Amino acid sequence: MSKDPNLPGKPSQAVSQFLDRVARTPVKSSGTGAGRLIFALDATASREPMWDSACRIQAEMFAETASLGGLQVQLCYYRGFQQFHCDSWCTDTTRLQEQMAQVRCLGGATQIGRVLEHCVVEARQHKVQALVFVGDAIEEATDPLCATAGQLGLLNVPVFIFQEGRSAQVTRVFQQIAQLSGGACVPFDHHSANELRDLLTAVAVYAAGGRKALENFSQRAGPGVALLTRQFKDQ
Repeated sequence: MSKDPNLPGKPSQAVSQFLDRVARTPVKSSGTGAGRLIFALDATASREPMWDSACRIQAEMFAETASLGGLQVQLCYYRGFQQFHCDSWCTDTTRLQEQMAQVRCLGGATQIGRVLEHCVVEARQHKVQALVFVGDAIEEATDPLCATAGQLGLLNVPVFIFQEGRSAQVTRVFQQIAQLSGGACVPFDHHSANELRDLLTAVAVYAAGGRKALENFSQRAGPGVALLTRQFKDQ
């Protein structure tokens, strides 16, 4: 039986594809102020074991962009019975950490469609450089999700998805969302947290400061980000 090309391959292949997508993401135009990044998370019960890890990654991502002319981050999450929350845009690391620390995971169905639709609304009001989503499941119809992801693609808002777990069915849909928006999807678990922290931070650094900032960041980050920087230079 031939292997489905949409199924996840080796982690290194997924990271390589992720880096390629980041390298092709349009940098924010100069003079437009701080870059804007929506950081959205699944806060349903299944994600509770990894929530603290996501909080730490978010904090380090935000800290790396503090000296780059600013990065505005909006925290979004869903949980429980139709609870969907979006904080105001934030440039304060401490405040963002406090916002995440107050969240408690609750059982409920996924609301990825609301995340994508919210991002469309925000991007139509003011440029959004990227949407980052961390989740492990999809319990919604695929076609509406893909349609909204396509709208984000037209708005030049790539969706970078960090998938916890290795469900092939979830991966297929996540990859479709990422591809339609111009983003990418990579697996995420406690074994790869350090590498993915660097990749997520690379997205944030690029959104905040552009290619030069990313090159500077790569000098102290892991090998994955160094590969990303080489891809930029080759273009």
